Amino acid sequence: MIDGLVGGRLYGEAQIRTGQNGRRFVTCKVRAATNDGDTIFVNVIAFDDDVQTALLALSDADSVALSGTLTPKVWTDKNGLVKPALDMVAHKLLTAYDGRREADE
Repeated sequence: MIDGLVGGRLYGEAQIRTGQNGRRFVTCKVRAATNDGDTIFVNVIAFDDDVQTALLALSDADSVALSGTLTPKVWTDKNGLVKPALDMVAHKLLTAYDGRREADE
């Protein structure tokens, strides 16, 4: 298990799902830039109610920073190239909107 912090932009919209046990969770994808200029996709799942609410309030391409548990993965694109990816169970989330709300108070 790796605890990590990932910053990037939401790729698409967050989706509400329901597990076999009836528990609600939210999934989304985040595009994060790497040091060499490539992009890595982070597959995010959130069980925490506050994180779920915040993810659902975001739109495609909104900036986000997430902390949580990371699992490295690989996937193969349509051209047969193996690409890195990360799976994250998000525990905390920060967006640009959070800073605006605090400044308004």
